[in-house]
Amino acid sequence: MKAGIVRIKVWGEFACFTRPDLKVERMTYPCMTPSAARGVLDCILWKPEFAWHVHTISVLKPVKFHSVKRNEINALQGKNPIIIEESRTQRNSIILKDVAYIIVASVYQPKVDEKNPPKKYVEMFNRRARKGQCWRRPFFGTREFAAEFGPASETDVPIKEEIPIGSMFLDMWYDENGVPTPKFFYDVAVRSGVLDCSKEYEQMLTSKHIQGEIASYPRQLIHEFNLVEEASEKEEL
Repeated sequence: MKAGIVRIKVWGEFACFTRPDLKVERMTYPCMTPSAARGVLDCILWKPEFAWHVHTISVLKPVKFHSVKRNEINALQGKNPIIIEESRTQRNSIILKDVAYIIVASVYQPKVDEKNPPKKYVEMFNRRARKGQCWRRPFFGTREFAAEFGPASETDVPIKEEIPIGSMFLDMWYDENGVPTPKFFYDVAVRSGVLDCSKEYEQMLTSKHIQGEIASYPRQLIHEFNLVEEASEKEEL
């Protein structure tokens, strides 16, 4: 797995990694969650034959909380249409301001293909990161908080602070039938600016990669588009 390591810098103006234990008002974790980091990596490069194993998340800027009031909808989408004027509500959100992180992750393949080793996907990922290519725009927690990304440099140094977090959402784990189960890890803290989740994230490597019928369709479209792009790149070479 060490041969398939990627290191990427992501940054943005705002972020909201919502704590699931607070239901009404949004309250962010002080640091990016492993699931959000994996989501950013998937936005840049997703393949059905491998999964991302998140190792560490380095915090590059001091944690700054910011309070905003946002228009939201207090109804769930169902068979009947939602009337915005009747369902709109204003809620306060505690979000992060001016964030920057370095994500370190590796390519995990349940069955390593000699023609497509992890090194191939690392090179593909790094090439896409340099060019600013992605399947969809990465975001920090909610889609309105877009994330910029690019290769990490040696000058990017994490903060020296220790930030206690307690329990933290790890990621959604899917069984063979695509049924999701939320996974958490405990006694979490950012130590010397680094959130180390490598050991805890190993349990996610047994998760079903195609997550149910609803998620599989758009991911299949991404995979087909991926194949077309690879073919065009080979022609250019």
